[in-house]
Amino acid sequence: MTEASHAGHMDAIYRTQRHFYDLTRKYYLLGRDRLIRDLAPPKDGTVLEIGCGTGRNLIAAARAWPEARYFGIDISAAMLETARAKVAAAGLNDRITLAQGDATAFDAPALFGVAAFDRIFQSYTLSMIPDWQGALREGAGKLAPGGRLDIVDFGQQERLPGAFRSMLFAWLARFDVEPRQALPEALDQIAAAQRLRARFTPLYRGYAWAGRIAA
Repeated sequence: MTEASHAGHMDAIYRTQRHFYDLTRKYYLLGRDRLIRDLAPPKDGTVLEIGCGTGRNLIAAARAWPEARYFGIDISAAMLETARAKVAAAGLNDRITLAQGDATAFDAPALFGVAAFDRIFQSYTLSMIPDWQGALREGAGKLAPGGRLDIVDFGQQERLPGAFRSMLFAWLARFDVEPRQALPEALDQIAAAQRLRARFTPLYRGYAWAGRIAA
């Protein structure tokens, strides 16, 4: 899938959903607030969300860690329209900068005037990106010295009833969401290739998986 076709596909999915996305997703996108609580960016540090959606996470992070600067990219113009409105309503235009970009290949200096970031995070995006390993590599490659990339996404429900897993996966497939079974191995491989360190943590009996690649 090309960047343009993927962008159009995401716009088609979220053109309507974006208006009630945050209200519904808070019940099942578990682990997002845990990730934000653990960000701990340095003073005057830079934080990038890859796949920022409605801007919900960036707003929460900017409020939790007010001394950092925040940036977000998303491939969906529709989602960015909602994100910009929410950031403005929160009074955070001076601290959060948004731009349209492909998670697998984006020019950070051209978009933001920043080449590398102290913190990067991807929240429930890898399960929707066809080249999800490319998105991981892109994020890891844009870390500043001492920086880290944090990930949270759907897990494999490995300690939950099989019927629940089947029902959840069938429902997610309706929205082109595919939990990434190979995430632990991909974290290790990408970290090793860039001489970084990887960490993997199942959450909520495997409902969600968290990962980290750190410099």
